[in-house]
Amino acid sequence: MNFRCFDSLALEVPESGGVFVGDNAQGKTSILEALCVLVRLHSPRTHRMVTLARSGSDGFGVAGDPWQQNRQVRHSRAGLRLKVDDEVRAGPGAYLDDGGLVVWMGNEDLDLIRGPGEGRRHYLDFLGTQLEPDYRRAWSRYRRALRAKNLLLKDARPRDAEIFSYEEILVATGTLLMETRSRLVAELAPLAAAAQSLVSGRDEILTLHYLPASGPDLREAMLQAREREVKLRQAVVGPHRDELGLRLHGMPAADFASEGQLRTLALALKLAQGKLLEQRAGKPPIYLLDDIFGELDPSRRNALMNHLPASAQKWITTTHLSWLRDTPAVEAIARFQVAGGKVSQAR
Repeated sequence: MNFRCFDSLALEVPESGGVFVGDNAQGKTSILEALCVLVRLHSPRTHRMVTLARSGSDGFGVAGDPWQQNRQVRHSRAGLRLKVDDEVRAGPGAYLDDGGLVVWMGNEDLDLIRGPGEGRRHYLDFLGTQLEPDYRRAWSRYRRALRAKNLLLKDARPRDAEIFSYEEILVATGTLLMETRSRLVAELAPLAAAAQSLVSGRDEILTLHYLPASGPDLREAMLQAREREVKLRQAVVGPHRDELGLRLHGMPAADFASEGQLRTLALALKLAQGKLLEQRAGKPPIYLLDDIFGELDPSRRNALMNHLPASAQKWITTTHLSWLRDTPAVEAIARFQVAGGKVSQAR
């Protein structure tokens, strides 16, 4: 209710998922976004929950029946109200502990390769927060401490004692984030390499490298950066500056990969994410595929769909269905027409 362009919407989607067809700006992506919020309390399009509410409304609600549970997310000026089977959950952690897993795939994934490091850090964070509750809590504490430290660095008065106290939090939480990211990249690397070869249909050698901005010792890096931070009036070392190195045949992918290779690499990263989620959790995630098939040739489309777990639910948006006849794995999924904030079953 009152989510993006929808005043209200109720859908029943088969276990295999659904293909949502319609012109741009009709609400297709918002349906996938609502599902992501329901499952993970997260939108891939914004960090601010308040912007998800329909214009003129005081908040929004999303509810659904995944995994034989009734789950409800309500957001208003009073904050989040979360329920599972009519039982109020105390906060996001309690809500997410027995929730499901999600992989979001969209055209913006190209920025994972050629965009700034923030997108690649977000890629690792979205995986870490789904797999490890300690990561989610550490990242939340780290961000709060980082904001406080940056405010103190901007103050004209010396605030060393307070800065040092926040640095203790940054070291403790930041070290946990770094260690987890390092493990995740080590697990992702062979999965991404296999997906790259499969989707491209060629022997393309993809390698992933975790590049911590502070080096191996965060505390020592902060000590060495102290004068520079005072001069720049901002924190310059820590996990908020980390990088994920991507190389194709030993060369930086952003600089040397072709357009087709960039698209394949973006798919490979998300397929690796899904595979690792499935391996760790023992069940496949929900795949949310936002308008990506029109940009792929038939061989890549079929390789992608064949790589996805057959038992995984797939929600797909597209502006047209002309590509569908070349992709047998999608033809069997239920189709829905989306127009003007309304959804109907398509034949």
